[in-house]
Amino acid sequence: MQPTSDCLLPTLRESFARVSGDLSMGLPCRLTDGSGSAIVLAIETATPERFDALQRRFGEPELVLTAHRARAVMTSSSDIAEDLVRILPPDGSGLAWFQRLADPGFDAHSGPIGPLHMLRGGQTAVPAAAIGAVKRAELLPAVAVFSGPQVQAADDLHLTSVAAQDVLSVLADSPVLGHLTAADLPLEAHDQGLLHVFRDPSGNKEHYALEIGKPDRAHPVLTRLHSACFTGDVLGSLKCDCGPQLRTALARMGAEGAGVLLYLNQEGRGIGLANKMRVYDLQAQGFDTVEANNRLGYDDDVRDFRVAAAMLRTLGFARVRLLTNNPAKVQSFEDCGIAITEQIHLRVGRNVYNQHYLAVKALKSGHQL
Repeated sequence: MQPTSDCLLPTLRESFARVSGDLSMGLPCRLTDGSGSAIVLAIETATPERFDALQRRFGEPELVLTAHRARAVMTSSSDIAEDLVRILPPDGSGLAWFQRLADPGFDAHSGPIGPLHMLRGGQTAVPAAAIGAVKRAELLPAVAVFSGPQVQAADDLHLTSVAAQDVLSVLADSPVLGHLTAADLPLEAHDQGLLHVFRDPSGNKEHYALEIGKPDRAHPVLTRLHSACFTGDVLGSLKCDCGPQLRTALARMGAEGAGVLLYLNQEGRGIGLANKMRVYDLQAQGFDTVEANNRLGYDDDVRDFRVAAAMLRTLGFARVRLLTNNPAKVQSFEDCGIAITEQIHLRVGRNVYNQHYLAVKALKSGHQL
């Protein structure tokens, strides 16, 4: 039997959830590696009072940005070769300076910044873990990192502390989901529906699987892997094709009498609704979807389709007829051991407002439109 003192300690995933939650609330946390520890603070949620207090005690922090964001905001970015960029701010820089580089909302009012002092070498685990944690929290990927001898001795702050390598391990791990409950749900598409609710161990995300009719586990099931789109699915936005794809998929499952809809809470290609609205604002300035995502500091698409494969396996499905235009979904299922016996395209929802968006999906993301 596990000792009581051990079972009361947080697991790696629980420690990661604490770090991510603290950063979301604007609290600093401590990340450790082989050379010591650092205190990190998410720029988006930081307050001037908290930032100034940390700066007075520990000195100037470095700013960590993704390479995508650094290329968008720095005058000299041609020599950026790493995924992350560490910047030493000018002396006396306050939170406003950090926010200017982190938030693309400021870009339209001022040009690129530079020249800036980029830091090279040293440990990479802490910056990578910090950026990974704020991305998972769907914040702007920018952090202030305070280091030095004073940080090592600052035990009085009682910060959430975790090893940077443990954070990176959790980020790389396959998703773990728990099946919570299921209930009958009659729908317009079919009067026999069974909605399953899944939750990750941290409690941060829920995902849903909807069985329509009585799908036979022994045969390939008609399946749609659909990422949440509040604007398209709920409000009927014309800027994307998500709503028409969802309704068409449900109607087809209803007509066939059986199917599975996997609904993942990964809004805006995994960056969250707030960042999706930032993308929309950048699109209004002339950037396409991919360029806007990159300007925020994110990759083109950060969704984790392994979540859907885990849900299917839990429900006993191993072979699917997949309703999708996205080859990344097909590849992810195949990598996870879910056999795709047929790919069925969903070419619906084109209109005058989303023609350019759909063209970019085809050109830059490989969607088969």
